[in-house]
Amino acid sequence: MLTALLAALLSVLLAPAPASAASLQDVTGFGSNPGALKMYRYVPDRLPAGRPVVVALHGCTQNAAGYASGTGWTTLADRWGFSVVLPQQQSGNNLSQCFNWFESADMKRGQGEAASVAQMVDRQLADVSGDPSRVYVTGLSAGGGMTAVMMAAYPEKFAAGGIVAGLPYGCAQAAGTAYVCMFVGATQTPAQWGDRVRAARPGYTGPWPALTVFQGTADYTVRPANMTALVDQWTNVHGADRTADVSDTVAGHPHRVYHGPAGNAVVETYSLTGMGHGQPVDPGSGDAQCGAAGAYFLDVNLCAAYRLGKAWQLG
Repeated sequence: MLTALLAALLSVLLAPAPASAASLQDVTGFGSNPGALKMYRYVPDRLPAGRPVVVALHGCTQNAAGYASGTGWTTLADRWGFSVVLPQQQSGNNLSQCFNWFESADMKRGQGEAASVAQMVDRQLADVSGDPSRVYVTGLSAGGGMTAVMMAAYPEKFAAGGIVAGLPYGCAQAAGTAYVCMFVGATQTPAQWGDRVRAARPGYTGPWPALTVFQGTADYTVRPANMTALVDQWTNVHGADRTADVSDTVAGHPHRVYHGPAGNAVVETYSLTGMGHGQPVDPGSGDAQCGAAGAYFLDVNLCAAYRLGKAWQLG
């Protein structure tokens, strides 16, 4: 008996200490950084090479750390094995910490905040030996607007994007017109919307990133008309029609999928019934649950990060 106890104690003492949980890292020197953004990232412990990368862009008044945990992206990164890049706005660029999706200097390829985010992607792929064919971008509100910017200006870098309460690319090109887009919605034909994307990357013929949109029906900060415009814009870019090929409900919320000419899903929408302005989350320990409820993180029994991760085959 004593021998067995001593053996058990010895095995505990000699066992390797458990690895500490990964934490958010502040990354500097990731490029010329013309948009003067900060770069944070989350890399799960012992992440193997060749894994996907998700770029997650916070909303106004938020920061990288709060968005990382509130959305559930870091939890899913640990569960499924991918890394997360978390750009952070600085008050010197925007007093409300909004990404400047509406400023011409920040929404064009090769300059401003768009170029800074692109440089973060390149740095992350190099540092973690990530899979360049499996890079995804998503964001809330102004982060959603910047997600559309990245999909349009750097389509070759992203396999897909997820826009949460965001806006179509090119809706506003100066701060004064941003509010028209947000509170009313701009009127353009699908072809006009598509032309704005095509003009962002002259000569590019594809493939274009697929798009998933989450929008609250009671959002009075970014009106639901913007989801309609996003569908018009990206179905046009993909050469798809605007008739949904799948119409069902997920967790009680209307869900639509639009297929491209090859039969693959190119645009997907979730219309969150009664939800205001924020990121859909579903706190809990269930397989499909993630995120934490709080300001602009709204518990609607559907976690946007989980739904995006499944659409992108992250897990």
